[in-house]
Amino acid sequence: MCQETQMEFVTYVRNGRWTTVSGYVLFVALMVAGYYYNITFVQLGLIDLGTRLVGMSETAVSMWMAALALVTLTVAAVTGVTMDRRGWSTNLRTKLRLLFGVVCLQFALTLVAPMVRTVPAFGAWIVLASLGLGVGFPVSFSLAIDLVPVPDRGYVAAAITAIAYFFANAIPLSWSVDVFSQLMIAAMAPGILVLGVLSFASFDRLDAILDVLGAQYETYGTGRFCHGTPVQARSLAFVVPVVLMFGVFFIDSLGFLRIIDTPSLLLSSWQSPNLSTRLFIAVAHVVGAVMAGVIYANYSLSRVFLWTFALFALTHVMYTSDLRIAEVFPTIAGGGTSPLNPALYAIAVSFYTTLNFALWPDLSTPETIGTHSAIGIGVAGWLATFSSTALALYFQAADLTLISHLNVVQALSLLLLFGLTVGLYARRMVELARETGGASA
Repeated sequence: MCQETQMEFVTYVRNGRWTTVSGYVLFVALMVAGYYYNITFVQLGLIDLGTRLVGMSETAVSMWMAALALVTLTVAAVTGVTMDRRGWSTNLRTKLRLLFGVVCLQFALTLVAPMVRTVPAFGAWIVLASLGLGVGFPVSFSLAIDLVPVPDRGYVAAAITAIAYFFANAIPLSWSVDVFSQLMIAAMAPGILVLGVLSFASFDRLDAILDVLGAQYETYGTGRFCHGTPVQARSLAFVVPVVLMFGVFFIDSLGFLRIIDTPSLLLSSWQSPNLSTRLFIAVAHVVGAVMAGVIYANYSLSRVFLWTFALFALTHVMYTSDLRIAEVFPTIAGGGTSPLNPALYAIAVSFYTTLNFALWPDLSTPETIGTHSAIGIGVAGWLATFSSTALALYFQAADLTLISHLNVVQALSLLLLFGLTVGLYARRMVELARETGGASA
C-alpha cells in the first residue's frame, strides 16, 4: 500500500464510527467468552470432575477450589503489578498476545479435563488453570481502556452480562465436565485463530486499525471515578467497593450452589425441561442487565450497590419464606415451584455482574488498570466465589439442611444491605456536618 493510500486509510479508520464499534464488538466477544467459560466450565464443571470422575469427597473438592482461588489471586496480583510497571497495560498488542497464550493454555486444559481420573492429576490441573486465570482476567479487563469510552461502559457491561447469561440459561446443557468441555473446545478453536491473527499477523490495514485502537487509552484510560483525584489501591474509594463486591459474590455463590443441588428447585428453574421456563429466566437476566446498565451510566455508584443488595436480600427472603410455608403447608408445595424466585435471582445477579464489568476500569487510570483489576476481580470475584464454593460444599458434607443453609445466606444478605445503608447514612451525616461547620466558620 502506497504511503498516500495508507495515510488516507489511517485517517478513515481514526474518524470512522465503525472503528469504535469494532472495539466494542472485540471487547464484548472476549469478555462474554471468558465469563461464560468461568461460570460454566470452571465453577460447575470442576465440581462434577472432582466428585464424579476423580471420586473425591465434596470436602476435598472444596479444599481444591479454595486453592484455585488463592493461587489465581496471587498470580493475578503479580500479573497486574507487572503490567503496570512494564507498561503492558497501555500496549494493546502485548495484551492480545498474553490473552492468546492464556486461551491456548485453557484450550489444552479444557481438552484433557474429562480424562483426569486421579487426585494428583486434578491438583496439577488446578494449578495450571490458576496460572491461566490469574493472567487472563487483569489482561482482559484492561482492554476496556483501549476499546470502550467511559460514558458507554455501563451499557457495554450490560451487553456482556445479557449475552453471557442469556445463552447460559436458554441453551439446555447437562452440567457435567464432559458436556462443558465439548462446547468450550468448539467455541475456543475459532477464538484462538482470531486472537492469533490479531496478536501476530502484520499487514498494513490491520496494523492501522490496531494502532488507532491502541492509542485510545489516552482518551479512554482515566476512569469515571478517577477524574480529579486518581483512586489509589489503598484508599477507601477502592477498598470499600472491593469489600462490597466480595460480599455480593460470596453471597451469590453460597446460595446458588445449594439451590442447584436441590432438584425440586433446580428442575423448576435453571435446568427445567420446559424451554419456556428457561427462556423466562434468560429474559430476566437480560432485563436485569439493561436496568443495571442504565442505572450505572446515569446514577451514583452507591445507588447501584443499594439496588443490588436490596434485590439479593429480597430474593433470599422469598426463597426461605417459600421453604418455610412448604414445611407448614406441604400440599401447597406439591403443585410445583414458581419461576418468580429464580427470575428475581437472575435480575439480582445481572445487576452485580454488570457492575463488576464496568467498575474496575472506572476505578483505574492507564497506570493502575492492571493492579486494580487484578485486586478487584481477584478478591471480589475469584476469592469470594471459590471460598464460598468451598464453604457451600463443606455445609453440604456436614448435612446442613437446605433451610439452614439458606438462612445463613439470607442473614448475610440482610447484614450487607443494613451495613451499606448505615454506611451511606453516616457518610451523609459527616458531609452535612462539614458543610454546616464550614458555613458557620
